[in-house]
Amino acid sequence: MTAAKPKPVQTVPVQGDEAAAAICDVIRRIPRGWVATYGQIAAMAGLPRRARLVGHVLQNLGTGTKIPWHRVVNARGEISASPSRNGGDALQRQRLEKEGVEFDDNGRFNLERFRWRD
Repeated sequence: MTAAKPKPVQTVPVQGDEAAAAICDVIRRIPRGWVATYGQIAAMAGLPRRARLVGHVLQNLGTGTKIPWHRVVNARGEISASPSRNGGDALQRQRLEKEGVEFDDNGRFNLERFRWRD
């Protein structure tokens, strides 16, 4: 029995998908050193209650993307950890710390302090 071939990773066509484009446009506006939640991004993109869609769009971005995906966090003031991110959790924390976001010993940060308000 041979192992199944993994499915190729699909990238989100930002130009062709209006919802993905709206999400990416909002994420591009998050300033350095600030974060926004998945739900916040969805609402600002005109897609209220579609936080999971934001996560799906981010999960399907190409590796060379210029979109600051690392600035999108969960509503608990944490990075949303997942084994499917292949080390992306550590990279996200590293990038946020480089921008000045301060984490406590439990891997959390003060969301009210670092939340971007457009």
